[in-house]
Amino acid sequence: MFDNPAMLVQKNVPLQPFNTFHIVAKAHALVRITGESDVQALLADPEMAAVPKFVLGGGSNIVLTGDVRALVLKVEVMGRRLVRETAKAFIVEAGAGENWHDFVTWTLDAGYPGLENMALIPGTVGASPVQNIGAYGVELQDRFDSLDAIDLQTGQLFTLNAAQCAFGYRDSVFKHVSASDTEAGHRAVGLKDRALILRVRFALPKPWEPVLGYADIDKQMAEHQCTQPNAQQLYDWVCAIRRAKLPDPDVIGNAGSFFKNPTVSSEQCADIIARDPKLVHYVLADGSVKLAAGWLIDACGWRGKSVGQAGVYEKQALVLVNRGTGLVGGSGATGGEVMLLAKAIQTSVYERFGILLETEPVII
Repeated sequence: MFDNPAMLVQKNVPLQPFNTFHIVAKAHALVRITGESDVQALLADPEMAAVPKFVLGGGSNIVLTGDVRALVLKVEVMGRRLVRETAKAFIVEAGAGENWHDFVTWTLDAGYPGLENMALIPGTVGASPVQNIGAYGVELQDRFDSLDAIDLQTGQLFTLNAAQCAFGYRDSVFKHVSASDTEAGHRAVGLKDRALILRVRFALPKPWEPVLGYADIDKQMAEHQCTQPNAQQLYDWVCAIRRAKLPDPDVIGNAGSFFKNPTVSSEQCADIIARDPKLVHYVLADGSVKLAAGWLIDACGWRGKSVGQAGVYEKQALVLVNRGTGLVGGSGATGGEVMLLAKAIQTSVYERFGILLETEPVII
């Protein structure tokens, strides 16, 4: 199958180098996508057009529980540029295959600040709107302008603005399938497994102002005796904070934060504080309260614990890691071990706090 001479289809491709957890798995077939013409050529082949497809970016937000039978579309669309400048913002664009952190670094070096709070987040630019990535008070939706994507069923190009992406906390239209809403009598739009993102544009605000207010950043400000950091200082601080707390995926396999920070009512938060006064929490504008999932996991005693080769990182309980070699061809945690550990953590947190933690990574 998949013997189209017009495009290179790789067979039985090891995916260990293409997922930051370094889980051993294979793609039965893989095609590299460098632009819309590659997708259109693929869809022009009746056999390839008909099979299920899996879009793979940097592999930083997935857990592979076995070999991937769907046709893997490895996104390698490159390019970075200033699209235009307005009175209010620099509009910059990056190809979906660009490394996210390298793109953040490029924007600063080019004089377009605004993404520095999201430095060192692993993954690619194309994956950033899917997950609505965020860190230290800034989410992708706060800097988003628009994106170009291609329909994997029709081959048509289309552009989406922020409203059409339906951003939420670590959520977007790209994480949901279209489904009938029988009560309302209409279809909810979802683009999961339907769209491949090609390019993303960002509106980086003028004048630039620092986004502060997080304890780790406050500590950096105090240590450096600086109350008004510039964008480069913030970038350097965020990089230092993340390197101190989070494992480097090139050294220790991981998918970053494994669980979403849960949101509860003020009453539920008060009930937990009555039993656990040290609960780490943040009051939101609507009166609800966001809890630190890492603190909840730590309070249940999971820091440093393991199931097989899957473990809870010693410096940050929110991160699950691969305690294996992490080297291509080496042994390590399986996707099954990672999910067993995750489910055990979810059970512990639910039994103690009555909160069911949601996972962030996509389970394949």
